[in-house]
Amino acid sequence: MDLKELYRDVILDHNKRPRNFGTLEAADARADGHNPLCGDRLTVFLKMQGDRVEDIRFEGKGCAISTASASLMTEAIKGKDKTEIGGLFNKVHSLLTQQEAVADPSLGKLAALSGVREYPARVKCASLCWHTLNAALDQGGATVSTE
Repeated sequence: MDLKELYRDVILDHNKRPRNFGTLEAADARADGHNPLCGDRLTVFLKMQGDRVEDIRFEGKGCAISTASASLMTEAIKGKDKTEIGGLFNKVHSLLTQQEAVADPSLGKLAALSGVREYPARVKCASLCWHTLNAALDQGGATVSTE
């Protein structure tokens, strides 16, 4: 399967059946994200155990890329600590924004997000959840905007 097929299949799957979708009762942290360009809105909820994400959920409405990226992100960061998440954020951000970036094998299904960079207007759709996650981890709880 080539990367374009992987991109299409993974995005479609995670958009139709988003993982970790819904509110998280007794969340320790949360943040709201908004992409005014295409109307994506989401809230990320975290249950922390020290510096480690014990559980994560998201809810909201967005385009297929936004929803799929949030779903993939929640699967990838559950159980990781803030340092590991920071490293993952940097790898995903490079994958989305740098044409020459190569998907690190450690990214797993997140590598499918590399297809988004072929559509520059959609990079903010894919990165919204990651910026919102960072706001939740910082305990700020502020609304994040991609504009």
